[in-house]
Amino acid sequence: MTVQPRLVVLLSGGGTNLQALLTASAVGRLPADIVAVVSNRPDAYGLERARQAGLPAIVLEKHASQTRRDYDVALAAAVAAFQPDWVILAGWMRLLTVAFLECFPGRVVNLHPALPGMFPGVDAIARAYAAFQLGVLTETGVMVHLVPDEAVDSGPVLGQTTVPIYSGDTLADLEARVHAAEHELVVTTLARLVTDGQGALPHE
Repeated sequence: MTVQPRLVVLLSGGGTNLQALLTASAVGRLPADIVAVVSNRPDAYGLERARQAGLPAIVLEKHASQTRRDYDVALAAAVAAFQPDWVILAGWMRLLTVAFLECFPGRVVNLHPALPGMFPGVDAIARAYAAFQLGVLTETGVMVHLVPDEAVDSGPVLGQTTVPIYSGDTLADLEARVHAAEHELVVTTLARLVTDGQGALPHE
């Protein structure tokens, strides 16, 4: 029996991208196993999606007394317990320090709702919409990229797709179109990533 790559998903919110991954894995579009979901927010609905799928749903909140590094050390230990081949940031709203990243070198993948070099950080869709209203751009997009260091949304790009902005769009219209693009891109990019000879790693 072929052992499929193991994915741990980190999220902070509703988990619609997690749902896209779960569905794709179940129907064979994504040849990988999601083995755990971790959130820094106990009320994140993505945790309920994980529970409904029969997956471990881990809550790890950052306490005021913890430094970012201390938190990331604890987070890395929690994630490493599931022996992931890839760590997927799917709506994870915390910047990771090298204390986490060095534990999974070249194996942390982020989904960001903007094109490379555009709108790093939070509120990317709203910022693209504002730029559209000013006549600065006519499209935005989505990218999936590696996270090799602490730079924000700037790692090597694994996949990207453009999303048009139309004259009659509300922000909600654009958000819906971007999220649909995210759901497709994260599945197709990860499917390619785990089947290109970079899949499951040997575990000690």
